[in-house]
Amino acid sequence: MMDDTGAASSAQNRTAEAKHDFSEAQRLLVRTLRDEGIDDEAVLRTLGSVPRHAFLEPEFVPYAYQNRPLPIGYNQTISQPYIVALMTQLAQADEHDRVLEIGTGSGYQTAVLGQMAGEVYSVERVEALGKRAQRTLTRLGLGDNVHIRVGDGYVGWTEMAPFDAIVVTAAPPQVPTLLVDQLRVGGRLIIPIGAEYQELLVVSKTEAGTETESVIPVRFVPMIAKTPA
Repeated sequence: MMDDTGAASSAQNRTAEAKHDFSEAQRLLVRTLRDEGIDDEAVLRTLGSVPRHAFLEPEFVPYAYQNRPLPIGYNQTISQPYIVALMTQLAQADEHDRVLEIGTGSGYQTAVLGQMAGEVYSVERVEALGKRAQRTLTRLGLGDNVHIRVGDGYVGWTEMAPFDAIVVTAAPPQVPTLLVDQLRVGGRLIIPIGAEYQELLVVSKTEAGTETESVIPVRFVPMIAKTPA
């Protein structure tokens, strides 16, 4: 059951959405992403169809299709669309794949992954964000193959492993061993690593171990373990 705060927030979002026509802004965003090197047509189509404005609080809705991160509360952000597109492209997920996401946040990256993959399992540390993301995905009809739980991202979702891809949207100081363990052989972990300065890494699991590729410098919020209740 949705609480009163969640219902009020959803109503405000629908009112804000109704005041804007985002179709041209979304087309321009896709053109920008293409110009910046995103070349996976399925990823571009998905970014062109998932309504980023629906994952924002009303005061930030007018800026939804600017290529920049925006606040979502609880000292968290919705990622820059380019980063969402890049991480999705690097994950190489298709409709047969099972994907783990660490850091549900607003649910925007979750929704994008859900349109690309067969099943998405997403772990969020902040309960209020996890519940809000679930409401938004359900309202948009994008939650049928998405599963959200509140928990510790460092632990992952062991009972649903192995995963074909794992996408981490917060930065730990080093690659968590438990997440690598939950990758299938041939799977890819997309993760920012570092404290003040971070690198986006692709960690590929092989029969012999792992191979790591550094992609670009990035800035993410830190990955924090959930404190037990």
